[in-house]
Amino acid sequence: MVVASLERGFVLPGVQVAVLAEADLTGRRRPHRAARVRARPVDGFFDDLAPGDYVVHRQHGVARYAGMVTRTVGGASRDYLLLEYRGDDKLYLPSDQIDAITPYSGGESPTVNRLGGSEWQRTRAKARAAVHQIAEQLVQLYRRRLQVSGHAFAPDTPWQRELEESFPYTETPDQLRAVEEVKADMETPTPMDRLVCGDVGFGKTEVAVRAVFKAVQDGKQAAVLVPTTLLASQHAQTFAERFAGFPIRVELLSRFLTSAQARQVVAGVRDGTVDVVVGTHRLLGGDITFKNLGLLVVDEEQRFGVTHKESIKAMTDGVDVLTLTASPIPRTLEMALTGIRDLSLINTPPAARQPIHTYVGEYDEAAVVEAIRRELLREGQVFFVHNWVRDIDQVAARIRQLVPEARVAVAHGQMDEGALEKVVYEFWDRQYDVLVCTTIIESGIDMPTVNTLVVDRADRLGLGQLHQLRGRVGRAGARAYAYLFHPADRVLPETAYERLRTIGELTELGSGFKIAMRDLEIRGAGNLLGEDQSGHIAAVGYDLYVQLVAEAVAELKGEPLRRAVEVTIDLPTDAHLPASYVEHEDLRLEAYRRLASVASLGEVDDIRAEWLDRFGPLPPPAEGLLAVARLRAECIRTGVGEASATVARPGQGGAVVRGARPGQKMLVARLSPIDLPVSAQVRLRRLHPAALYKEDARQLIIGIPAGDDPAQELAGLLRQLVPPAGPPAAEAREPARADRAGGPDRVAAAR
Repeated sequence: MVVASLERGFVLPGVQVAVLAEADLTGRRRPHRAARVRARPVDGFFDDLAPGDYVVHRQHGVARYAGMVTRTVGGASRDYLLLEYRGDDKLYLPSDQIDAITPYSGGESPTVNRLGGSEWQRTRAKARAAVHQIAEQLVQLYRRRLQVSGHAFAPDTPWQRELEESFPYTETPDQLRAVEEVKADMETPTPMDRLVCGDVGFGKTEVAVRAVFKAVQDGKQAAVLVPTTLLASQHAQTFAERFAGFPIRVELLSRFLTSAQARQVVAGVRDGTVDVVVGTHRLLGGDITFKNLGLLVVDEEQRFGVTHKESIKAMTDGVDVLTLTASPIPRTLEMALTGIRDLSLINTPPAARQPIHTYVGEYDEAAVVEAIRRELLREGQVFFVHNWVRDIDQVAARIRQLVPEARVAVAHGQMDEGALEKVVYEFWDRQYDVLVCTTIIESGIDMPTVNTLVVDRADRLGLGQLHQLRGRVGRAGARAYAYLFHPADRVLPETAYERLRTIGELTELGSGFKIAMRDLEIRGAGNLLGEDQSGHIAAVGYDLYVQLVAEAVAELKGEPLRRAVEVTIDLPTDAHLPASYVEHEDLRLEAYRRLASVASLGEVDDIRAEWLDRFGPLPPPAEGLLAVARLRAECIRTGVGEASATVARPGQGGAVVRGARPGQKMLVARLSPIDLPVSAQVRLRRLHPAALYKEDARQLIIGIPAGDDPAQELAGLLRQLVPPAGPPAAEAREPARADRAGGPDRVAAAR
């Protein structure tokens, strides 16, 4: 028997069996999506957390992370995160409380708080008061969006499935999820406003192709707005090729067209004979009117200015909007993370992509010559970016002098349209080896044979630009190189230094979202909805700021606040991941984060199976850690907020340790708050006759032999006193059998 997903049905004529999949009946596979969870900027945070980084503890404020330490207290070893506060204050944060900290994003040198002081409480209170002003505007935006009636697109047609099956590559899981989320948004009457964020070359354009096709299938027009004429030309060609087998008219509107050609396209958009128009800022002109616009796709949104965005707002009242970006600007990112816009992340790279080897340093002609000649030896091509039109021809002449065997061409935005198009086409046709150009190649240019990039004044470019330029190489799976140079004879401004340092550090595939978050730190979040919030973000950190905004919005909308369940577990048991078992600290941190967020026994079992598969048989401390996680899951289910146990000293413990054998050590365990109905109290007396339940204090005190695992004992007891909903499980019945077999004084928890 095989349990697997089935995309399409099949027929086995030999045995006369036909299997129908869901897609065969409904036209497409329905997206079985769980409840929407707000995208959190801390995803991957513990992968990059290193000693010296700043973190924010929700209760104690900004601290400096000093690493993970193992401490032995009362004979039990546990891992702690060491947080250093102002002065000599230190906080040893138990690993099971790792969710209490978030990354600090908001500035380079934050003010570290004093542990236990009132300073942090005042700072957080000021930020909370400030975000209420933002929250009021957000609620107004929500209500306005709900009041505007959009078009609910019909489910997919057979043609839609035919188009998607013609895609020549294998979709990544993230890409498929983004497609399904976009389609689901389009099928609702509320106008879509979704941001798809994914690295260059990760398949955002295909998401747009399928959304545009769906809009046209429902009788609507679609517009694709791009920042440059080269990208517009390339997109128009892509859409025309993908829609070639269908009765869809795709037109380009840019400065590459003559006046007569542009007038024909504008007329076709007005009378509805043009189904899809791909264009630059020309689409925002006052003479452009659509007969029945249903979808607007904005590619590389960060390249459009405030004036252009106001024009976009004017033309999209009631229209679905899909925004594509590799490195969103801070304002856009903030609007997505605070819930104003829906967010889809494409983090999975195509199978053949390799990380781009990036070098950041002072300009060196010898390195430039070596880079170009190495690329020529493997029959590749080179982008040389010099973003200064005034002397770009002299730079190209110098390249010809240094590498005489290279065929060098020049391209920039001030060239005649025909000449620019001719040069780019000839370079694409491999008639040249090196293209000396401005940042005109930044957006969307797809040239698989270009695998080396040289930027001679990288300090002048923004972080998003550098990331985009680097994404222009290595698109065919070959090893690619990016050389980002700055002048050797001058001191870089701090922001330029931080940009170059960030682009040099974040070279792994899928780092666009991290670069956007880092850009937010360097530049600040800017003005969200007209209110300057950068001071509060710098004070409390960006992640906590987003949480405060979300809480304020929920409060104003009358929604119940869904705070994280806090459970404190303090047991004298070895519960940690030994460094000999999981060597890398970042993997241990991520493991602790996952364990701290579990809410069911099934999740704990999944983690155990993963550890077995990745790291091998579990040592006793790791098994103890999983036992604590199971107890945590039971505490969350039953509403218990604190579970602790201490060794009973002679004369302590009273009746709860009565019955212990002479010389036997006992633990006094406490569970609180816990509400036990009368039936559960009767069951408690049968299972633990010596147990003490204080109904007024909502506290349960029991004795446990010191040789037993207190986490397993308490988890088993909670399952007995408050059985899970549904049919009784075998593990819930096992202690009862032990009771019948071994007497009422003590019940062994189910293993």
